[in-house]
Amino acid sequence: MTVRAMRRPRIKPEHRAYRTVDGNIRIGSVVHGIGAEVADPQGWLWTLVESMDGTRDAAAVVAEVTRHHPGQPLPDTEIVQAMTDLAAAGFVEDAGAEPPPELSAPEQERYSRGMTLLRWMDLTPRTGPWEPQVRLSRARVLLLGVGGTGGAAARDLVASGVGALHCVDPDVVELSNLNRQTLYRETDLGAPKTDAALRALRALNPAVRLTGERTEVRGPDDLYALLGGGPAAYDVLLLAADRPAVIRRWANEVCLATGTPWAEAGYRGPLVAVGVFVPGKGPCWQCLRDAEIERRDLRLAPGQDEDVASPRMPWNPANAVTASLSGSLLAQAALTLLCGIPPVDPGYRHGLNLMVPGDPVLQRCEPRPDCPACGTPGKADRP
Repeated sequence: MTVRAMRRPRIKPEHRAYRTVDGNIRIGSVVHGIGAEVADPQGWLWTLVESMDGTRDAAAVVAEVTRHHPGQPLPDTEIVQAMTDLAAAGFVEDAGAEPPPELSAPEQERYSRGMTLLRWMDLTPRTGPWEPQVRLSRARVLLLGVGGTGGAAARDLVASGVGALHCVDPDVVELSNLNRQTLYRETDLGAPKTDAALRALRALNPAVRLTGERTEVRGPDDLYALLGGGPAAYDVLLLAADRPAVIRRWANEVCLATGTPWAEAGYRGPLVAVGVFVPGKGPCWQCLRDAEIERRDLRLAPGQDEDVASPRMPWNPANAVTASLSGSLLAQAALTLLCGIPPVDPGYRHGLNLMVPGDPVLQRCEPRPDCPACGTPGKADRP
């Protein structure tokens, strides 16, 4: 939508501008990745920003700027271009945009705070502030694993208003789960996790289309079947299962074959991280894993397995904090993939190290032409 087509263009409330001591304009808040600073040597840009308050159409905004600066040779086209540039940068919305008919009044109230967060983080020009929420309401998500990470991810997505969520898990609720799998209660002990999860999630938000099945993934064919045997069954695959150990490799293979965006998350002691991948855009999971193996210097003797440097136990040490953090990161990855907010280049893992505040986990690499999963022509094509 062009600025001229907007009924009442305004600077987003979260992006309200201010003038610096040297006369520049800072807009978009002080959050890194959102805010910007614009020089305003003649002063009329500040008038423009103040005039875009949602009470005027584009023509009236131009007239207001011209009225305040009568002595300046200021063509209308220059003012409109400045408005267009602000809109293209994601700082402008149409205050006159009609609420979407797909969201009822109660839904708009339910999601009103989430909408404003998405609007704050959104740097893409939109027809209206509710557009990302509508996209989320149409989304179909497949979630593998509803334990600590998966349960938290499911909770956050359902609360946020995802359209449909299908949960898959083979296990039942056990007492040892309850220290971290906060979706469940003692009354759920012995029940299949999918059944207990669906009960809790429906109580949280009955408007979401929730389904589930008690199924164990034993190979790529099982994953392929869950995804519907081809593209378009789901918009995103979320992997929160940690067994079998090769399940991430299988997910990478099947998502490459079906063109399905996907994300995986989990915790390893105090390290919590999420990986985000889109077939054909950036490196795949295998690219990233191989690059990370090459980067690390574990100083292993010949023949030693890398697990000796970080041994695996029959259980994964965790609590509600590490599980919930990883699940929330997974839900945020899904929102990024489904809504495009924030706009990021996929093919990365990021997270945090709870041992060292401020020490981030970040893995990135270029796509690898020799990658056995995505680098060989035809490798990702399923017959």
